[in-house]
Amino acid sequence: MEQALFISLAISLVMTLVLESGFFLLIGKRNKKDLLLVALVNVLTNPAVVLLYWLAVAYRGYNKIIVIVILEVFAIITEGYIYKKHGQEFKRPYGFSICANMFSYSTGVLLQILL
Repeated sequence: MEQALFISLAISLVMTLVLESGFFLLIGKRNKKDLLLVALVNVLTNPAVVLLYWLAVAYRGYNKIIVIVILEVFAIITEGYIYKKHGQEFKRPYGFSICANMFSYSTGVLLQILL
């Protein structure tokens, strides 16, 4: 079980970094410091979200959807706050966080369905 957790953490982090950094560039942002901030924010939030998900769902048996919603809201608020405080190009930091997370999460779900 531990090996599956570590693999899940690694894959999730790499995919999130690629997708949310790509989303940043896709919407026309080019500030290198903000791109680095997107990466650092996701290194902070993604492993915590994935680990808490595993603990809540796999080990405690909580409802998957409720856990996902709570954890994603936590990530969006945390990331938006950091973008607001430290970002340079984020006119709507919480809006960016919502969209980037939705893009990343939905792409991950789609990839799971296709694979």
